[in-house]
Amino acid sequence: MVDISDKDILVRSAIAVGEISLSDTTIEKIKNGDIEKGNVLSTARTAAILGIKKTSEIIPMCHQIPITGVDVNFSFKDNTIIATVEVRSVGRTGVEMEALTGVSIALLTVWDMVKSAEKDDTGNYPHTFIKNINVLKKVKETKTS
Repeated sequence: MVDISDKDILVRSAIAVGEISLSDTTIEKIKNGDIEKGNVLSTARTAAILGIKKTSEIIPMCHQIPITGVDVNFSFKDNTIIATVEVRSVGRTGVEMEALTGVSIALLTVWDMVKSAEKDDTGNYPHTFIKNINVLKKVKETKTS
């Protein structure tokens, strides 16, 4: 791991985003609450928060950092669900990996929740794609005391 002992303690935040494309039928089932496994977006939100908290356990060179706030939001555009995750911390290193982990886990959870609806007759997922995961914004704010 990189030694961050000499870095200033700052208020830090990062926003990451990603998308999952699904069939039109599955999108409607999610909106109507008709997915067999339960509430897709609520479950994905919880999974994102858990993933954020465990980032340093699953990405070997990430530092353990105090998470001071998390926002997980979802929006729909055509046959796509967009996940947006903001993570906040006060510390010596950024939180972009935590934000990216949160988005990734949220999207993977959506996939898991809807896979029975997305499978075709051969057991494949021709309409299901996770894509465009990236960091929208990373901020270092004022020094704390």
